[in-house]
Amino acid sequence: MAEKDDKYPDNAAGKYYCDEQCIDCDLCRETAPDNFKRNEDGGYSFVYKQPENEEEEALCVEAMEGCPVEAIGEDGAD
Repeated sequence: MAEKDDKYPDNAAGKYYCDEQCIDCDLCRETAPDNFKRNEDGGYSFVYKQPENEEEEALCVEAMEGCPVEAIGEDGAD
């Protein structure tokens, strides 16, 4: 389960985030490319834009549920 205290600082402010458990598998970037990007230097994904509509929200949830190491969190804040 993702830990809010371990989230990467380059995550966009909001309820979704990636934490230090990320193994750079690319699943989230392929599932929700409008919301996740790769930090090239660090070799991990982060939320660069919070979802702005129902479709993006659904894709972020799908990415979170599919993450093999549970590195994507959702803290309920908007």
